[in-house]
Amino acid sequence: MALTKPNQQLRRDLKATAFALETAALEMFHKAQAGGEAEFLEAMKLVGELHELADKLAGYAEEVKAGRIVRGKAE
Repeated sequence: MALTKPNQQLRRDLKATAFALETAALEMFHKAQAGGEAEFLEAMKLVGELHELADKLAGYAEEVKAGRIVRGKAE
């Protein structure tokens, strides 16, 4: 089943946002390595949360691809 243009765009947006979160998490990890242990541990907590959010968005993108999430018409 082919995706409609709005659903294609939704999937692209979800994947791009997930990638941006992963990139931010990686950048935060590299910067946290230069700090002290307490700052590093706090940063790792935030990095973990960013990865979880990115995984959710990637999952939603797959649901769009499978047709379980569909973008409707704007009212």
